[in-house]
Amino acid sequence: MKMIRVCSLTLSLLVLIACDDVIDGGADDEYPARPITIIVPYAPGGGGDTFTRAIAVQAQEILGTRVLVENRMGGGATIGVGSVARSKPDGYTLGFVSSSPVVVVPNFFDVPYDPGTDLTYISRFIVSPYPVLVRGDSAHDSFAALLDYARANPRRLRWSTAGINGAPHIATEAALKQEGVTATFVPMQGSMEVLAGLLGGTIDMGVMSDYAGSLAAGDVKLLAEIGPEPIDGFPNIPTYRELGYPLAPTIFFGLAGPAELPDDVIRIWEKTLQTIVESDSFQEIARRLNGNVAYLNHEAFEALVLSDIESTRQALESLGMLQE
Repeated sequence: MKMIRVCSLTLSLLVLIACDDVIDGGADDEYPARPITIIVPYAPGGGGDTFTRAIAVQAQEILGTRVLVENRMGGGATIGVGSVARSKPDGYTLGFVSSSPVVVVPNFFDVPYDPGTDLTYISRFIVSPYPVLVRGDSAHDSFAALLDYARANPRRLRWSTAGINGAPHIATEAALKQEGVTATFVPMQGSMEVLAGLLGGTIDMGVMSDYAGSLAAGDVKLLAEIGPEPIDGFPNIPTYRELGYPLAPTIFFGLAGPAELPDDVIRIWEKTLQTIVESDSFQEIARRLNGNVAYLNHEAFEALVLSDIESTRQALESLGMLQE
């Protein structure tokens, strides 16, 4: 009888342990043990969305699990980034990040995360040119000519970029301020809306990364690059740094997770992303979208973001543009 009771007790304990493992989702299972979601805080069809979906397709094959992409827009990309920051740090919810919602926007709005402490910056994979564009049939063939027109016609120059108070918006506002230009900013949600507005005549100038197809078709022309480095193939297009403007942000695309992401998850995604960005298919997408493949591992990417956060804050403070 004692033996039966001992066996019964042992069996009960084994059942409880098994149930506990099921409830915990298999805490000791090797990552990844279930589907992964990557949140994109921008609208479908843009550069960040396209790159992320390309990564998801290859990551599924490398990791052996489904990798889903979810667009969660709004708040200048802060809603989606906030969702990533608040997620469980287990590697099953990650997010696409770019410069604006982590480096610039928190200086102007109360955002649902601290970009310096609430996110784990896993890897950078793209540095994106972000040029100033006009329609292909515009009378303005240079940025200087466009500025001359804008100075002579206050508030007549209508322009836009994807999101309010992001890096392209603030850098361009600072440039226009330095040039003594008073222009009219037209708020828009994404690059596709900006491009449609530019081609349709709603705006006269657009600042965006999704321009490759329209440039090839002759529908737009480049006048300037907001970042510090010239656009490949366009050495005569001036950069904001060359023009002496106070902000010339590097627009990066990367992958991030919530704070306290396990080291093994970080290393798995580092290796996965490095493999993906070196692939012919990803390199072809980068060429098509005029993105520069520029991989950084976790430590280098995190150091870059934290440095950009501080330098941008200092620049905005010196310009009197910092929200207190």
